[in-house]
Amino acid sequence: MSSPHGSGLLGLGAGHAGLPSMGVMTSPAVTRRTVLAASSAVALGLATGAPSAGAETTSRPLDRLAELEAANDLTIGVWARNLRTGAELAHRADTLFPMCSVFKTLAVAAVLSGDLVSPDPRVLRRPVHIPPANMVDYSPFVEECADRGVVPTVEQLCVATLQLSDNTAANELMALTGGPASITRMARRLGDDVTRLDRWEPELNSAEPDRVTDTTSPRAIGRTFTSLLTGRGLRPRERERLTGWMLGNQTSAARLRAALPAGWTLADKTGGSGYAVNNDVGVAWAPDGTPLALSVLVRSDDPEAVRDDAVVAAAGRICVEELGPR
Repeated sequence: MSSPHGSGLLGLGAGHAGLPSMGVMTSPAVTRRTVLAASSAVALGLATGAPSAGAETTSRPLDRLAELEAANDLTIGVWARNLRTGAELAHRADTLFPMCSVFKTLAVAAVLSGDLVSPDPRVLRRPVHIPPANMVDYSPFVEECADRGVVPTVEQLCVATLQLSDNTAANELMALTGGPASITRMARRLGDDVTRLDRWEPELNSAEPDRVTDTTSPRAIGRTFTSLLTGRGLRPRERERLTGWMLGNQTSAARLRAALPAGWTLADKTGGSGYAVNNDVGVAWAPDGTPLALSVLVRSDDPEAVRDDAVVAAAGRICVEELGPR
């Protein structure tokens, strides 16, 4: 089956190692270099005024989030933090939600950290032969590779996993690191005792109420992403590589990216499934370089409920208005 995005989805055979353009959002004030420099500053503890426990904000933004929930008959979990001031906003921050494709950031991080079944310092250049039996639903990049007779590299699978949320690519990365258990192991190494992955794509996306497998919480996954993108969760070179790839995410235009004012940029990962599950987690940077961690997870108890990206954007906008630089 050909890609729904048309021919040349990721510029195969053209450009740097056949990789796609990173699609990085830039402005005169915020460039990819500025973002990566800001990430390094946070990782080194150079950002100003970041206490170990963030000060909770006033009740008004929490009231707005509760109103957003009620108006849409959804459960909305939010954790956000200004990584310079330490100010936090938390609403159902410790409630469990289906993780869905948000796990893919951890899958790529595990590869970058060298947590491999067969250690290989040149793993990103390794070609990956994917048999037809391994193909699963929603795999636009891998499908195009198969259609064109191209054998993708691990690096290309990493980019497709993060920027397109390609499911087969994500499964192939997990095969390199030891399967779903390796995602849980990566979370634990980062100090996250909540996030867990138990199944492969696409089964992990089942989102029945009260399920505890393949879940996370807004606070847990938000802190984990913060560690990976601005902290010491990865070595500096790998952190910059991960951040650069995630700046080019193509799946969040109507979600957290829609919540950001002009001049901001975002490194994030989305996820979604039935029961109106709709997730977006990442770090956004204001034009002055202030980093804001954002974690918005949404679900319903109704199997017929429909995902609404505007709800994620609205929750993100509340966070940015409350915690962003004035």
